[in-house]
Amino acid sequence: MKSSDFVSLLADPHSRRSCFCSLLPATSLLCLVFFVGSAFIAPDYKEKFSIWGMTDTLQNLKFNKCKDQCRPNGSEALPEGIVAKTSNLDMRPLWGFPKKNESSMVNLFAVAVGIKQKDLVNIMVRKFLSSNFVIMLFHYDGKVDEWKSFEWCDHVLHVSAVNQTKWWFAKRFLHPDIVAEYGYIFLWDEDLGVESFHPQRYVSIVQREGLEISQPALDPVKSSELHHQITARGRKIVHRRIYKHGESRKGCDGSSTAPPCTGWIEMMAPVFSRAAWRCVWYMIQNDLIHAWGLDMQLGYCAQGDRTKNVGVVDAEYIIHHGRPTLGGGEGNETRSLAEDRNTGRKSIMSTEKISAPSHSHSHPKDHRVDVRRQSYIELDIFKKRWNKAVQEDECWVDPYLLPADQ
Repeated sequence: MKSSDFVSLLADPHSRRSCFCSLLPATSLLCLVFFVGSAFIAPDYKEKFSIWGMTDTLQNLKFNKCKDQCRPNGSEALPEGIVAKTSNLDMRPLWGFPKKNESSMVNLFAVAVGIKQKDLVNIMVRKFLSSNFVIMLFHYDGKVDEWKSFEWCDHVLHVSAVNQTKWWFAKRFLHPDIVAEYGYIFLWDEDLGVESFHPQRYVSIVQREGLEISQPALDPVKSSELHHQITARGRKIVHRRIYKHGESRKGCDGSSTAPPCTGWIEMMAPVFSRAAWRCVWYMIQNDLIHAWGLDMQLGYCAQGDRTKNVGVVDAEYIIHHGRPTLGGGEGNETRSLAEDRNTGRKSIMSTEKISAPSHSHSHPKDHRVDVRRQSYIELDIFKKRWNKAVQEDECWVDPYLLPADQ
């Protein structure tokens, strides 16, 4: 057929419809062949694309896009939006939802307690509850039910484990991701008097002063035990160092940069900011429950200069009654565990002579000497672990190491 004839054929509407109808079966046949053949041809093309590296490139692009996302360990199998990275200690109702409270609880007060100290604990709990704190009681004597006579009992959290210290509890129940919503974590002993202490004022002071790690000062007159000069109440709002004469390096002056002259608090009533606690929690050793030696290293968790970010609050002070708790027998007063640790084994022996338990069967054995001995043992273990970790970590730089010591 000539080209002019083909054009004239398409110009005629009737002829055009006839032509398209004749082409339709052929076109359908070609499409069918194409789709059937693609099932056999596609694998070859995929193989060729793989050979050319295009498939791998596409996969690598997706991998590179996602690999930098910070995902909690173990959550990789979940879509990111469903991952709840933190929690809190707020109690929830069995049905419905709690009403939003503008003055939500933003700080945590945790204390290891025994029923024998219920008079002091009751005052502390009442005071901190009235300041809108979350309260957590660590029962080291297992006597939880005996607290039910207090009206606040059902409004606080109870954790019980017999003969465990507050540091044992804290390591297991105060993980940083659990307490991430609380601005400050108070981790106190039970034998403290808080009649003159105001929690909200205290928090306001440490916020204003920029204290990441702190403690309230001790009343030197009313406290039965005062082990360190730096914890004694002064006339300022806050103090961060002490001044005392001593032989060569043993004294404390304005140029002192290390504990216990500055950057130091006692472990009796510490208060940690959220950021500081995340660091301290990791430093608490899982198997060393008395935490001796930890106080000398707290400055590394001060989120900066320990001489500025660690301090003792004089304006809000407490009383240390010095009551024996863990290991103490009935009616058998002993010397405190927190005495000067530099006396070492000699101090232990003198304590054994002073507070040796009676052989009478009328009183249970007093294990305070055993507790004291274990504290010294753990202190030595912690020091050795710290020194070993410093030596083995080639990437760690001590921010407090003087240039002359480097």
